[in-house]
Amino acid sequence: MPNSPSDSGRPCRIRVQHRGPLLVEGPVEVELEDGSTVVSDRFRVALCTCRRSRRYPWCDTSHRERTRS
Repeated sequence: MPNSPSDSGRPCRIRVQHRGPLLVEGPVEVELEDGSTVVSDRFRVALCTCRRSRRYPWCDTSHRERTRS
């Protein structure tokens, strides 16, 4: 994996947000429960923690509370 600690000499940074996604410095490779993998070469990705995303495992902000205007 291109962003492994051995390549850059530093660990991957993951930021935890209250009631939000995990923000991970990319690029990343994510192994899903079924054994398949998804890859993103973006500099930062948001991983869904609530499983409401239509693009799971990537967050699409579906975790946000919806209010009617």
